[in-house]
Amino acid sequence: MLTKFETKSARVKGLCFHPNRPWILASLHNGVIQLWDYRMCTLLEKFDEHDGPVRGVSFHTQQPLFVSGGDDYKIKVWNYKLKRCLFTLMGHLDYIRTTVFHHEYPWVLSSSDDQTIRIWNWQSRNCVCVLTGHNHYVMCANFHPSEDLVVSASLDQTVRVWDISGLRKKNVAPGPCGLEDRQKNPAHTELFGSADAVVKHVLEGHDRGVNWAIFHPTLPLIVSGADDRMVKLWRMNESKAWEVDTCRGHYNNVSCVQFHPRQELILSNSEDKSIRVWDMQKRTCIQTFRRDHDRFWVMASHPNLNLFAAGHDSGMVIFKLERERPAFATNVNLLYYVKDRYVRLLDFHNARDVAVMQIRAGNKNPVFNMSYNAAENAVLLTTRTSNIENSTYDLYTIPKDSDSQNPDAPDGKRSSGLNAVWVARNRFAVLDRSKTIVIKNLKNEITKKIQANNTEEIFYAGTGQLLIKEGDGVTLFDVQQKRSLASVKVPKVKYVIWSADMSHVALLSKYVIAVCNKKLDNLCTVHENVRIKSGAWDESGVFVYTTSNHIKYTLTNGDNGIIRTLDVPIYVTRVKGSTVYCLDRDCKPKVLTVDVTEYQFKLALITRKYDEVLHMVRTAKLVGQSIIAYLQKKGYPEVALHFVKDEKTRFGLALECGDIETALEAAKALDDKACWEKLGEVALVQGKHQVVEMAYQRTKNFDKLSFLYLITGNLEKLRKMMKIAEIRKDMSGHYQNALYLGDVSERLRIMKQCGQKSLAYITADSHGLEEDAASLREAFTEDDKVPDIDPNAVLLQPPAPIVYTEENWPLLRVTKSVFEASIAKGGKATLSTDIVDEMAAAEAWGDDADLVLDEDGEVGGGLDDEELKDGDAGWDVGDDDLELPADLDMGLASGGDGGDGFFICPTRGTSQSQVWCNNSSLPVDHILAGSWETATKFLHDQVGVVDFSVYKPLFMSTYARARTTFTGLPCLPPLLGYPHRNWKEAGSRNGHAAVGLKLTHLVHRLQQGYQLTTSGKFSDAIVKFRQILLSVPLLVVDNKQEIAEAQQLITICREYIVGLSMEAARKELPKSTLAEQIRLCEMAAYFTNCNLEPVHQILTLRTALNLFFKLKNFKSAAGFARRLLELGPRPEVAQQTRKILHACEKNPTDSHQVEYDEHNPFDICAASYKPIYRGRPVEKCPLSGASYLPEFKGEICRVTECTQIGKDVIGLRISPVQFR
Repeated sequence: MLTKFETKSARVKGLCFHPNRPWILASLHNGVIQLWDYRMCTLLEKFDEHDGPVRGVSFHTQQPLFVSGGDDYKIKVWNYKLKRCLFTLMGHLDYIRTTVFHHEYPWVLSSSDDQTIRIWNWQSRNCVCVLTGHNHYVMCANFHPSEDLVVSASLDQTVRVWDISGLRKKNVAPGPCGLEDRQKNPAHTELFGSADAVVKHVLEGHDRGVNWAIFHPTLPLIVSGADDRMVKLWRMNESKAWEVDTCRGHYNNVSCVQFHPRQELILSNSEDKSIRVWDMQKRTCIQTFRRDHDRFWVMASHPNLNLFAAGHDSGMVIFKLERERPAFATNVNLLYYVKDRYVRLLDFHNARDVAVMQIRAGNKNPVFNMSYNAAENAVLLTTRTSNIENSTYDLYTIPKDSDSQNPDAPDGKRSSGLNAVWVARNRFAVLDRSKTIVIKNLKNEITKKIQANNTEEIFYAGTGQLLIKEGDGVTLFDVQQKRSLASVKVPKVKYVIWSADMSHVALLSKYVIAVCNKKLDNLCTVHENVRIKSGAWDESGVFVYTTSNHIKYTLTNGDNGIIRTLDVPIYVTRVKGSTVYCLDRDCKPKVLTVDVTEYQFKLALITRKYDEVLHMVRTAKLVGQSIIAYLQKKGYPEVALHFVKDEKTRFGLALECGDIETALEAAKALDDKACWEKLGEVALVQGKHQVVEMAYQRTKNFDKLSFLYLITGNLEKLRKMMKIAEIRKDMSGHYQNALYLGDVSERLRIMKQCGQKSLAYITADSHGLEEDAASLREAFTEDDKVPDIDPNAVLLQPPAPIVYTEENWPLLRVTKSVFEASIAKGGKATLSTDIVDEMAAAEAWGDDADLVLDEDGEVGGGLDDEELKDGDAGWDVGDDDLELPADLDMGLASGGDGGDGFFICPTRGTSQSQVWCNNSSLPVDHILAGSWETATKFLHDQVGVVDFSVYKPLFMSTYARARTTFTGLPCLPPLLGYPHRNWKEAGSRNGHAAVGLKLTHLVHRLQQGYQLTTSGKFSDAIVKFRQILLSVPLLVVDNKQEIAEAQQLITICREYIVGLSMEAARKELPKSTLAEQIRLCEMAAYFTNCNLEPVHQILTLRTALNLFFKLKNFKSAAGFARRLLELGPRPEVAQQTRKILHACEKNPTDSHQVEYDEHNPFDICAASYKPIYRGRPVEKCPLSGASYLPEFKGEICRVTECTQIGKDVIGLRISPVQFR
């Protein structure tokens, strides 16, 4: 069983598929009816009007209706478009079990616990017939798919077949036989009235109540299921009905049964929590599907598709019995596919479709996979069974001359195997049940075996290669060399599709597509919400794929979109131009014509084929917000501008690409204040102050307009602005304009008007206007204080404009984009005219601006023909007889305003920071350049750093010394200098950054670490040693000797960090119990194994000696004493040690067992502080080399606090020598 969709809800009692849409109705025990889209896996609607459980539900075949019946004795007819109940049918006296629409007539059939079956006319909303005869609950009633029959099942242990032809003749005119039949056989009057429905057959055979009965879609068969745990098959004819056979196997009540609409199968579900599939011919159970906790209550089959649904205690499940994906293989212009036990061949060129071979009988399961070998004209057909280990494959050689009407059935070679694919002309690979890859020849003989761990599936990958699916990834495997070439992480890959030239591959899983190149580098990943079905590459390198309801595409850079929608799923076999060749689920070849303009347009943009882009811009109907958004995102707003008609969108795009003329047109059309403000900002940046002036005028932004006239030197208009401000009684603006103009007398007048005598006096006196100052002084009264004048006052006099020009500010000429130039060339010629004040323009042009028409409507006042004839000969340059040398060839002038408007913009040079990155793969060079991303990548790949928080201060301090600064001009920001370590031969392209950190600096810091250790400041010493260790990857050294010294520095730091950390941890441990004291002694003993300086080694040995002596482990203590004496300690220490050694040698035994063996070499686990003896598995830190037990793999190293334990890395790189 292939589960397609599953829901969680209250108990499901009724189910019905929509005949056309991917919908299913589920009626629940809590009274809710749910409408689900099983393709999109979404709940579309809930209908909640029934009071109590709803047991029956059914869609109408044509109208947007469905009917439901519940325990509230009501039948409700709903319109799912209007999302409401249209009406309710009342009449039943007990629970309603099932409700069904008739496929042709306006009837609803209902069965009820009131022991009746009723037929209702849903158009007249009346009950037209009541079928009585059952003497217990009627559990189910169904119409015959084509005849006037009804079948019902009841708890009275019978199944009844009812003839309703009388009802049809009475209610439906003229009937299926036409009007002539009605005239020949007029309905004769019966004594007791005509019989609408009569019992035709009573089927007795079940020992308990019958829960379900249904007709076969085409054959005269009925299947029933009952509480006696039996599924019975019945046959009937016109006169009688009889039991054919019984299917036994369920061990609880059978709740529902269905015929398979296409195959000779019966499906049943039961309260024993199982669904069973029965063979109608053999009456045997061939498949069983179980749930752990849920009893099944109802089942429905789709009228057209191979889909079934079953309702259980906690929801429903929609499933298929077998996969419907056709097995096919393409070769150039040919398609081989399997249909109805035949291998067929379709020629894409002429659409000729013939059967070329018959498949060997004996396997009812569909072909899972096909692999075609063009060289040998042979196919491998893999068949999967429900128990995957019983899967087989068949090797066939296709006959060359075969009768398409009656093709041959060649002998095939069959063997067990999960999958089989060709790897060479005469070799194929088989994945056997033990998950071993076996290489076989054309005789089906084993030639080679390949052990590949965790192999789940194999796929074709070209000659001599396989793609192996294992775990959550796919590996490219070389069969000859038996080694992996590349791998990519893509979980649960189901299908692999290669492009024609094998340069790209698409890896398809249930909801994800990963597009890779032939080296399995992941180029892009596409995620879908619905299931991905198939795919194929077109000749331009675009991957076209199908989902359950769409044909879509993806480019190799990840850009994707929808080509068209689908009603039913299809399987793409080939894409050529705008034609998609595919197979449907019935294995019928189809050809679809699609519009591929969108992805061809995007592909042309990406590949920079601008001629194609321009052709499509001018001819194709590319519309929609998505294509506009795409062009904006990719940086081509000028192309998007071509598609847009909406003025607001045009305005935004024009601003984005700097097209002020188009933006001005759009702004005029919109006439919106916000648009004019934005236009003014952008135009000012481009120096188009005439457009800025218009924008400020439209928004009446007088302050900005005044300032614009000031910076453009337009004093005449600035004076006008001052007058306007005076008229508007805007004192502040008036004063500001007077200040801009340097008009002191005007400023004095404004201050007088405002009553600012003090300010007016200061202004007059400061600017030398003595008469005005004297008159103002006289105006002061005795109470007023005359302000003091600052002797150092500076006059507020604006500089006079040197040059005033009406033209826009000059800009640096830049190259027009190919689109701007070509679109302008292909479109209308537009002249950029200066913007003038409309009022002034009308006056300035004078009478010539007025066009005069005479009485006949002709233009008057123009030049007449005689004036034109008699005029001068015009311009005579005199170059007619100019002789030039024949070999003179000047070519096209570059620059200037001629031609197509192409200008060469000076390209920006490469910055020294970028040069440093380009020239080096050392992390420190990238840090100095400020390229954090590449620096962190190098540290991650070289020494396994995964947590960069500890590196942040080192990064910042390193970057801070990368540049020098010096002052150029006082008003400008400082200039930067870039010191080089190879300054003699650096030039502009070969420089390497000067590195401030030297190996000698770290050695000096190491001495400081030693001093801290000697003085017992262990925590400070650990910090110091860790800083030194982390700084080593940021060194640059010149030769191998210095590389070795740096490695030695790392080793020293590691030994000290591990030893001191262990000693600090030991001091914090409790020592109350014997076990705790033994652990203290062990850690002290391990500390002596750290490779420290002699002075520190003496201290560790003294600590261990004292602890072991106190523990009465005299043998071990004697060993520490001898090692201590070998190091030559101070005389007093040596004397004390000899005394202890003498005491130990008298009783050379250990009182307690300690996990320490001085004769067996070991490393100390830096996390657990336990010994790892030689030969045991060990994981290392990639930077410090600290040892760890295997369980710490993947964690952060305790020594560096930033690297990942056990990570596979390149290794420390601190010198250019290491890259040669």
